[in-house]
Amino acid sequence: MINVIASIYIKEGRLSEFLDILKSNIQQVIDEVGCIEYVPTIDVPSGLTAQTCNENVVTIIEKWHSLADLTNHLSSSHMLAYREKVKDHVENVSLKILREA
Repeated sequence: MINVIASIYIKEGRLSEFLDILKSNIQQVIDEVGCIEYVPTIDVPSGLTAQTCNENVVTIIEKWHSLADLTNHLSSSHMLAYREKVKDHVENVSLKILREA
């Protein structure tokens, strides 16, 4: 199994519109071969000292059966269309591709 932590840094004032576009694509992702989990999240201030909050970051927590499934996901037609729709909303993207230790 492959775990993905995708941190998407959104331009100021664009979060709401970005989330609408993202949410309209979720079911297509979940329906993909190999998708176990695909959950967009935002920071919840907790008061814990180790936590860094950023109200303009959406973190997607993903689980895939294999790296091949993840690669297919990234090149799927609906993901290509999604990236085109959000390109003016996104400032930066950071990915962590992980496996169990």
